[in-house]
Amino acid sequence: MTKESDLKELMAASLLGDSIAHRSLLTVLSGYLRSYYKSKLVRAGRTAEEAEDLMQEALIVIHTQRHTYDPEQPLTPWLYAIARYKLIDHLRRTRASTASVPLENAENILASDDSVATESQFDLTRLLERLPERMRLSVQYVKLDGLSVAEAADRCGISKSAVKVNVHRGLKILAASIARETKA
Repeated sequence: MTKESDLKELMAASLLGDSIAHRSLLTVLSGYLRSYYKSKLVRAGRTAEEAEDLMQEALIVIHTQRHTYDPEQPLTPWLYAIARYKLIDHLRRTRASTASVPLENAENILASDDSVATESQFDLTRLLERLPERMRLSVQYVKLDGLSVAEAADRCGISKSAVKVNVHRGLKILAASIARETKA
């Protein structure tokens, strides 16, 4: 598995015109995207071919829009935002195709439609991007990924106390952000 820092390094080299790094980045990302889309689509009763199409569409967007990536920001939220948008677009575009499913199978398909969850995940990622990197990673590791404070501290390269403070302050900032957005 390639780490965030490795992906960022490949993207940075790609932005500087290194075609070999760019090709390597797209190769690595194609594996991640294929897996991501297959898992999401299988739950929606879709086919593997759709995952391949979505992976290709996402890679095209990553290729054509890579100039919009800010190298000072984490790469994976930017990538997953693109992947999620493509998935949501695809699900909306192909919604009519579920009408041809036999009625007895419709409940299973509708029950597994995770577009709302995908949109929620996008909103969560957007909110987390507002936090400073170490604070965001502390919240993500402890509250979203379920790691212990000690494991999160190891991954972030900071003390356990710093992780606890980051999580507390990060959640407070996120709650304030949500409150502001719901008032607007």
